[in-house]
Amino acid sequence: MQITPIKAGIATMLVIGLIWLVYVFISGTGKSETGTLDSYARGEMGAFVTLADAPAQPAMAYADPDGGEHHLSDYRGKVILLNLWATWCGPCVEEMPALNRLQQQFGGEDFDVVTISFDREFAPVTEFFEREQIDSLPALRDDSFTSHNLVGALGLPMSILYDRHGREIGRMPAPADWDSEDAHRLVQAAINRG
Repeated sequence: MQITPIKAGIATMLVIGLIWLVYVFISGTGKSETGTLDSYARGEMGAFVTLADAPAQPAMAYADPDGGEHHLSDYRGKVILLNLWATWCGPCVEEMPALNRLQQQFGGEDFDVVTISFDREFAPVTEFFEREQIDSLPALRDDSFTSHNLVGALGLPMSILYDRHGREIGRMPAPADWDSEDAHRLVQAAINRG
């Protein structure tokens, strides 16, 4: 039996097709193992990025207005959206009511929004929370003013999504519309991935 050029071409195309299918399967499998949410970085969440070598979650104490101490590790077992902000930062102030609504809608056993202020005192923070009726978010402050350096934030606001083990999923290095469907899909995907 003689192999004709047409049969050889068909065989070659079948082998190439099979290799392509294996590649697509392996690539898809690898993506789900790493759990990146890059596909949700669209629309209102277009600036959401994942870092290959994301910094560790800060292991430091944050103060509350009553003198209490809080750590991000207190939220282990939950997905958290850490928001670094200040009352003197216009874009930070604009997105805070939407973050409050995000906490109201998704907050609970599986998810929390954690806000860390870089104000020098609590008075502007508590006054802002009262005036804007921010009643679902914690009023925490970074007394050392160092956590933005620890997470590699170049400015404010900076929002970082952490998984249930405190590992960074991705970050929004800009203000965001947390009321948007794009934001809700991103948060829900982070919660669902477990």
